[in-house]
Amino acid sequence: MEAYAMTDVGRVRSRNQDYVYCSPDPVGSLENLFLVADGMGGHRAGDYASRFMAEGLNTYVSKHRGASAVKVLGDGIRQINGELYDVSMNNSALSGMGTTLVAATTEGNTLYVANVGDSRLYLLRDKHMIQVTRDHSYVEEMVALGQMERNSRDYLQRKNIITRAVGVRNHVEADFFEEELLAGDLILMCSDGLSNMLGDDELVFFLEGQGSLKQKAQKLISQANDRGGYDNIAVIVIDPQIGEVGPC
Repeated sequence: MEAYAMTDVGRVRSRNQDYVYCSPDPVGSLENLFLVADGMGGHRAGDYASRFMAEGLNTYVSKHRGASAVKVLGDGIRQINGELYDVSMNNSALSGMGTTLVAATTEGNTLYVANVGDSRLYLLRDKHMIQVTRDHSYVEEMVALGQMERNSRDYLQRKNIITRAVGVRNHVEADFFEEELLAGDLILMCSDGLSNMLGDDELVFFLEGQGSLKQKAQKLISQANDRGGYDNIAVIVIDPQIGEVGPC
């Protein structure tokens, strides 16, 4: 497995409230661990929230062994959410803070993903982007109810209204996804600073292009900035290096 992670403040924001954690090596009982968190709140609160969540979950996973990936991540997210919420209730400077979170780990050829908010995980497979996660957002809820068309003008105008985040309430549940990885798959994790700026065809173009994972991540961020860089940008590109299975 190979992976590369990076964040960028973008062209408009003065602070970077995105946070990434990237370990292709074991963390606790997990074979690897990848996290993208996109903070929200005041001048200081957003970057505090995203770092608190990612570092706290990493510490939790490191100490809890023997459980399944889903249980470890689910229990860890609930615990760190409660701790972050308590901090916000006891510090007026951090009141109202929160963060999205997308967490991923692989176990053999199986990918496990936890998601809260609108940061995303995609699979690049056979020159197509597959969005594994589903945004916790107002517009996606309206689409599910049949009351809004995806990518309509109303959808694009309200796209950034999220309906679930870590730290804004005393309890949160992550959605979990499980995918079997195939030979040739690439994994992309990102904040909405990337997904709001580049369409699926463009993601395919840069991920399929020549270069190392680092160069591909840099090209994605550069393109998002060339489009205006209106938000912080977080990217993790993962090559799980799934081998071809030979005949029995």
